[in-house]
Amino acid sequence: MLLCNGDIFLSLFIMAEIESLQKIVSHCKEYGFIFPSSEIYDNLGAVYDYGPFGVELKNHIKEYWWKSMVQMHENIVGLDAAIFMHPTTWKASGHLDSFSDPLIDNKDSKKRYRADVLLEEKIDKLKEKGEKELTKKGIELSSSEEEKAKASRDYAKALQLETAYTKAAEASDFKRYKELIEEYEIACEVSGSRNWTDVRQFNLMFGTKMGAVDEMATELYLRPETAQGIFVNFLNVQKSARMKIPFGIAQIGKAFRNEIVARQFIFRMREFEQMEMQFFVRPGSELEWFKTWKETRMKWHLALGSSQDSLRFHVHEKLAHYANAAEDIQFKFPIGFKELEGIHSRTDFDLTEHQKFSGKKLQYFDAELNQNYVPYVIETSIGLDRMFLRIMSECLKEETLESGETRIVLNLPPALAPIKVAVLPLVKKDGLPEKAREILNVLKFVGRTFYEEKDAIGKRYRRMDAIGTPYCITVDHQTLEDNTVTLRVRDTMEQERINISEVARIVGEKVDMNNLLRKAIA
Repeated sequence: MLLCNGDIFLSLFIMAEIESLQKIVSHCKEYGFIFPSSEIYDNLGAVYDYGPFGVELKNHIKEYWWKSMVQMHENIVGLDAAIFMHPTTWKASGHLDSFSDPLIDNKDSKKRYRADVLLEEKIDKLKEKGEKELTKKGIELSSSEEEKAKASRDYAKALQLETAYTKAAEASDFKRYKELIEEYEIACEVSGSRNWTDVRQFNLMFGTKMGAVDEMATELYLRPETAQGIFVNFLNVQKSARMKIPFGIAQIGKAFRNEIVARQFIFRMREFEQMEMQFFVRPGSELEWFKTWKETRMKWHLALGSSQDSLRFHVHEKLAHYANAAEDIQFKFPIGFKELEGIHSRTDFDLTEHQKFSGKKLQYFDAELNQNYVPYVIETSIGLDRMFLRIMSECLKEETLESGETRIVLNLPPALAPIKVAVLPLVKKDGLPEKAREILNVLKFVGRTFYEEKDAIGKRYRRMDAIGTPYCITVDHQTLEDNTVTLRVRDTMEQERINISEVARIVGEKVDMNNLLRKAIA
């Protein structure tokens, strides 16, 4: 039975996505999702701490990824490799020699930028300006690049810059980067000047030492990615888990990059977490598997209820030296379409290089072919923190109710919600708190619960909406008479009277992670 109370009468509303990154940042801090690290000491730049509700949401995202990747695939197993690795690992992987960013400083503001980002942003701005001009002229945006360039001066300039930048990137010609920045009059956003230094390369790895005596200590690095721990353990995992090609190894773990231009909240951080899976296949079959994993990963994202318009594939035109195919799944963040997950065909580069540097064979004997070979690898790599930001960007809404009141609601998929159900006594007397506690103790086996008796029930509902709690159980005086409670649904604000004996089953079914998993693998 649905109840017609105040919430129901106000259930007609206009919903709007939160488009400002700053609003997301403020919400995350106010409601205990994310705090700046070491805030009492004025923060540590681009490092963040996950609060009580943030860590719960983060763990549920991990659970969704892990179960869909490992539990749902009999040929994928897990690994938790150490952060510290032998330093030669990073020589073999190429990180010691080439893991760097091209940086440029503005002499007037002293602000540092990534030169490649400045050029890419200029290309995007010129294209956007050109497309507006084309729209005014009534020219289809689906026209060829050549036709758009003929009709729009700005679009022509964007293509010219894009071609020149691509050539410079392929040749690692950083002198040309500066020339293009000056030629296209790219200015510092702080000083407004175009007074630039030369472009310099800066290695992104954090160095440290292992040993009791500094002079004799071994130089080590905090890993900049989790993938190498999988590659060096390829044979250990394959033999101990008795895996046959094709098979995958999945891992969730911390990585560290000394980002000089770290910004945009948790989108780019110095300490972050990755969810990676390396899938080992026969040489020659990698591009077919690449296509399969592209489709699989997009389905995983869409299972969260995302709009098709908010996700897209972006093809890498300039491939890394180890890859023969690469695409990103991009999400439309408040800062625009940005990389969320990478799917790469890494060929046999990683295992071959570790084989060469270690002197140990990293080959697989294929009984069906009766031959040894170094497997090729398909990688799926997603930043957990970026996934967290994607969830917050997509689910944090402002709703204007019919009364004109504004409601902030975080309409997370119930399986991901930090708090699955809140139990709220209508008043803190007459035996209602005691009855509410009895129900709470039963619901703890369903998922994380929350109890609150302070403030009016409407204010408590609003707090739970902002945290993303999908269901609230209200205990009132009628509960003591007939053993029923009110179940309130976050997204519709509808309320239903149900028996206490049914609460755990009803809520448990609605918040079950298997609901998401079935959509992801359907």
